[in-house]
Amino acid sequence: MESMTDLDASARALIEDCSKASLELLERNLTSHGILAAARTEAAEARRYTRIFGRDAAICVMAMCGSGVPALEQGAVASLEALVAQQAANGQIPKYVDPEGRDADFWYLGCIDATLWWLIAVDHVRRHGQVGPSRWQEEAGRAIGWLLAQEHQHFRLLQQNEASDWADIMPRSGYVLYTNALWYEVKRRFALDHAEATHYHFNHLFNPFQRDLPEYHRARLLQHYARRGRRDPGLYLSFVNLAVVGDEGDVFGNVLAIQGGLADTDMARRIVDTIDRAHASDPYPVRVVLHPLPRHHALWRAYMGRHRQNIVHQYHNGGIWPFVGGFWVMALARLGEQAKAWSELARLAQSNALDDWRFTEWFHGRTLAPMGMAGQSWNAATFLLALRALQGGEAAW
Repeated sequence: MESMTDLDASARALIEDCSKASLELLERNLTSHGILAAARTEAAEARRYTRIFGRDAAICVMAMCGSGVPALEQGAVASLEALVAQQAANGQIPKYVDPEGRDADFWYLGCIDATLWWLIAVDHVRRHGQVGPSRWQEEAGRAIGWLLAQEHQHFRLLQQNEASDWADIMPRSGYVLYTNALWYEVKRRFALDHAEATHYHFNHLFNPFQRDLPEYHRARLLQHYARRGRRDPGLYLSFVNLAVVGDEGDVFGNVLAIQGGLADTDMARRIVDTIDRAHASDPYPVRVVLHPLPRHHALWRAYMGRHRQNIVHQYHNGGIWPFVGGFWVMALARLGEQAKAWSELARLAQSNALDDWRFTEWFHGRTLAPMGMAGQSWNAATFLLALRALQGGEAAW
């Protein structure tokens, strides 16, 4: 199955319908100041989803830019502008901003990935949009400076507090897989110094089970601590800290490592095989944790149970997130697994279509109950990006 024409008629129709519905949802969720995280509902208003989020908007920007829809092309630029208008003096991009420019939120312990995603989206719009190559030059410089201030001077990896990236009620801290996959992508796109060192230490710290010992003695010690008492999970660890590591199976971080070229071919194949064996995309792509953390787990935090949100098989702790499913499809396409990628894209379209194209934020990992907000913008965005990648579009990522 090398193209959509190899799918059966019903799957082709579903993908085409989802593409159309995705563009329509992005247009509905667009304001003059940028793209909202979700459709305007009473629940979304109460939970601040009717804001322009750094991570959500940046992902949507990459889908809107290159869409050929004038309103979305303009909305991509407006979204980046709205976020940078509230940039902190130290360079940090907010977690979210009010579409009217009246509020900017930086989360409890700081939100590290909004700045990373904003930079990636800036580069994308410079290359594929209708802005000059120096647009946001000063602001991007400040954002990079803020990130560099959090980089370890030998590992060349970012350090962070727990609960301060997209999985913002999970206990990942120290060196976090997802965050540093994005950091390497930023370094690659902006030609930053020490990218090779970031690549090298990424693969030694997050994959400590290989026989190749790192050169730096503190890296060797961290590798020993991370490996002690554990079997090779077939994935990168979700985080590495001095005393603790995450072996719950972070699907998003591992998929980004493939997408960004951090995983070599052998490691990438192992990751895909491990995710497949766990049936993480059955029936919809994709569960974001392979081994959810129960309350008795050493990594469990009381905040994970707030509103019963991050209990086992829910939310970041094993829920099914269609927007991550889009990155899963893109990673498969990057590996040349076209047939599997097209099949997964059809299942992704099916998940978005449920409940009359609800574009559900996430589903319970076992019961498949729809959870979270309806009309989730980044569901639409990553579906379009995945479709673009499979069709060979250079503006996919």
